[in-house]
Amino acid sequence: MKEQDDHEATAGLAANGAASAASGAPTAGVDAKDATILDMLEADGHATLAQLAKATGLSVSTVQSRVQKLEKRGVIKGYSAVIDHDQRGLPISAFVSVTPLDYAREADIPRKLRDVDGVVSCYSVAGAPSFILLVRVATPAKLEELLNLIHRTV
Repeated sequence: MKEQDDHEATAGLAANGAASAASGAPTAGVDAKDATILDMLEADGHATLAQLAKATGLSVSTVQSRVQKLEKRGVIKGYSAVIDHDQRGLPISAFVSVTPLDYAREADIPRKLRDVDGVVSCYSVAGAPSFILLVRVATPAKLEELLNLIHRTV
């Protein structure tokens, strides 16, 4: 689950930008210009200050200042690369549901799976199952091995 922090950062940024764009109204502490900057950076983390300035109608220096303030406030938590998992050698992605056998130990599941190779992220969900995992592996045989390991671990 080493990528979880990256996913959470991206998901958090996506949620903020999507809320602004979907409602047409800025979220708390983010005005319409900031929302445009966030939307553009979410779509392309390599967007230049000149591109952001053109889209917002602001000067490059003003956009730079806004981006720095968004970073300092934690609205922008970081920048990440989008990986082609096929080329990385992990072409198989799967969602795996996890329902604990003992609900008294349900809270331990994310900790137990944190360092399991192949588990990218773990999401708590309402109802049964209790968790949904995103896993990535190289082959169907590796997926079967990972499923067995997850079953033994939880």
